[in-house]
Parts: sequence; C-alpha cells; structure tokens
Amino acid sequence: MSSPTSHDSAGLLARWWDTYTAVDEDDDMLHADTRLAVTAPFGRTWPGLAPSRESTTNPDQLAAELAQAYLVDRPQARLGLVGAASGAEAVAAVGWAGPCNYDNDTAKFSAVVRDWEHRFGARVVAVGFSTLHLSVVAPPANEHDALLVAAEHFAFCPDNIWQGDRPYTLAAYAERITGVHHWDFWWD
Repeated sequence: MSSPTSHDSAGLLARWWDTYTAVDEDDDMLHADTRLAVTAPFGRTWPGLAPSRESTTNPDQLAAELAQAYLVDRPQARLGLVGAASGAEAVAAVGWAGPCNYDNDTAKFSAVVRDWEHRFGARVVAVGFSTLHLSVVAPPANEHDALLVAAEHFAFCPDNIWQGDRPYTLAAYAERITGVHHWDFWWD
C-alpha cells in the first residue's frame, strides 16, 4: 500500500469518475443510455470538486455524538485504537480493505477522506468489512453543491448510487445527502 500523502484527491476522483462512467456496450447491468442517465446532469464529464463549506460546529464533537448513536444501533461494534493523526490516516494505517473490489490501495481512499476532513469537516466514525461511516459538519446545503458532492461520492464509491436507494441517479442521491451530517459508504 502506498501513502495517503502521495495521492491527489482531485486527480483520483477524476480518474475514478472516468472509469465508472465509461460506456461499455457489453455491460449486462447498465446499458449505455441507462449508465449516462445515472450520472446526469454531468454524463461522462467530470464536474470537479465541490466547494468547501465553513461551519461553526466542532467536527470532533459531532463525530463523538454520531459514534455514540452508531453504538446504540450496533451494540456489537468494537472500538479500535490506531496510532494515526486522523481517521483518514487510520484507515490506511490499519490496512482496511473495504473497497478491495475497486482498488487494493486503501491509501487512495484515505487521501479522499483526508480531503473531505479539510473541506467538509468530515471525521471517520466507523469502518466495517466493506463500509465506511463519516460524520460531516458542513454537508452540501443546496442542490448545485449536493450534485457536486454526489459526483464525488459516485467516483469514490459507485455502489452508493448503483445499488443504493431508488432511483439510482446522482440527482436522487444528492437530495438524500443535502444537509445530512453523516455519509455512509459500502462497496459490494
């Protein structure tokens, strides 16, 4: 595994977007027109990163509150202590393999989470076998920014859109994350 500091979040997300929006005529799951409808209004064109948002809320306090709520819902969860400067770095330090069906280098995903820590006040609250749960103090607050964040989430974890709640589109996903202070990801 590489180091999270050796990766550029924007470049990773753009490359992943190109990969997951590529039209494959032999795709049994999503035909070309359906695949492009999923990522509308952007289609195959990477829209770039969402702007950062400021918040007066303490990100560590929100993370602690969401971690407590997570434990109430999942009492079988266990605490893990990792010697790392942030949750994003901890994910790479422990060698978490959640997105291994997409990329075996967890440091790439860690680099994106580190960027979200800075832009949105995100904090890692929990990780599972193939899941990642983040608290977010500054989620998107309007439709435009939510679409950009949804595009980042699609590039980061396309299963959130492809296999999430219906309808399976960026626009529907953007509505679901607008103003929401937790982001959950799972890789199939």
